[in-house]
Amino acid sequence: MNKVVVGSEEWCSFPELGIPTIKARVDSGAKTSALHAINIAPFIKNESNWVKFDINPIQNNSKTIIHCEAPLVDKRIVKSSSGFREQRYVIQTNLKIGDTIWPIEMTLTNRDTMGFRMLLGREAMSGRILVDPEQRFLLGQPTTDSLKEIYKNSEKAPSGLRIGLLASNPELYSNKRIMEAGEMRGHEMHFLNIKECYIKLDAKTPEIHYRGGKILNQFDAIIPRIRPSITFYGCALTRQFEALKVFCLNSATAITQSRDKLYSLQLLLNSGIDIPTTGFANSPLDTDDLIKMVGGSPLIIKLLEGTQGKGVVLAETKKAAESVINAFKSLNANILVQEFIKEANGKDLRLFVVDGKVVATIQREAMPGEFRANIHLGGTASIIKATPEEKKIAIKAAKAMDLKVAGVDIIRSSKGPLLLEVNSSPGLEGIETATNKDIAGEMIKAIEKNFKMETIKN
Repeated sequence: MNKVVVGSEEWCSFPELGIPTIKARVDSGAKTSALHAINIAPFIKNESNWVKFDINPIQNNSKTIIHCEAPLVDKRIVKSSSGFREQRYVIQTNLKIGDTIWPIEMTLTNRDTMGFRMLLGREAMSGRILVDPEQRFLLGQPTTDSLKEIYKNSEKAPSGLRIGLLASNPELYSNKRIMEAGEMRGHEMHFLNIKECYIKLDAKTPEIHYRGGKILNQFDAIIPRIRPSITFYGCALTRQFEALKVFCLNSATAITQSRDKLYSLQLLLNSGIDIPTTGFANSPLDTDDLIKMVGGSPLIIKLLEGTQGKGVVLAETKKAAESVINAFKSLNANILVQEFIKEANGKDLRLFVVDGKVVATIQREAMPGEFRANIHLGGTASIIKATPEEKKIAIKAAKAMDLKVAGVDIIRSSKGPLLLEVNSSPGLEGIETATNKDIAGEMIKAIEKNFKMETIKN
């Protein structure tokens, strides 16, 4: 029988596995042959044991992928050259080198750190191959272009996770950035308009339907970005996703409690976080004592349901405070009164917390003649370094509220940093523009971390 003469590296193929060409290291020092494989999973086919796996046949190319399956021959402990012991699946399949084809056994292992996707060991060569270690590619090699051509129909690598962004406006800067960051990190992103989702409550088959009767299933994660006016419905949807065992970046419970200003302040105080002295009342008869209780005028009066600085009034005098409180009371609105921190000078800090870490901080400054520093009200953002104490407060506040993503607003007062409020859907535009940081990317990383995915290198 004529033996095939090969060099120390050769291109070969596995017709039964659908691998048209792959570069192999020919190594007579290794007993067993090994093939690069990921997502290895055994299964039963025609009452016999098989194994399926994926392979990226080209080194340093995770885009090209081939799905393979083969009969399972054995499970074996293999000791690598570095002494590492690993249990591997063993398959049998036909190897084609040049014009010769014969069956060989191979172990399956992740060879990402190795120089070659395939190692040809001496058992597979025995009686068939002669090695000239000084030569390479004696049987020819494909060019980069011909490799592209050969693999042009191979599927793209699975796009990571299937992530839904549950929000109202796809044109909003924050929502566009989150979609973009997810796609850039290799995930399949879907914008889910809250108003176009509806729920089937059922013990056996709970479902979420979308415009046109489409059932929303197979999502790995949901990022809820719920505007205050739609909190109740948005949280009902988030809760339904949670019931379907979908990972939600902020839970419905956390969002609901963050939207209740009074309850959230009580939660924060229970965690030992300092806030400006605050009063809450439900009767205009108590107005006088209420004002005195928080240190007199000037003082801040807040509508409990207000957001983005709306429903927040600065009363300069006691008389003005009484008028505003009584006006709000006549509307049966729940209100908070809060001491006015004059030395803050219309400035506050927004600390953006993702997964227990402060990822960015800005200082927001109100427009002249305005005391509210919200960017939506024309406030300006500038970069500032938060102190260790301020960072600690922000992390503690997000944890107290059970929020994985939070915008924590802190004010600098003569008695130290005080917490103003915690936002469960903080906007990205002001903070990303000012700091030039990829905060949307940090949110996607927090989801990857939950799935123990290897964080993709930037």
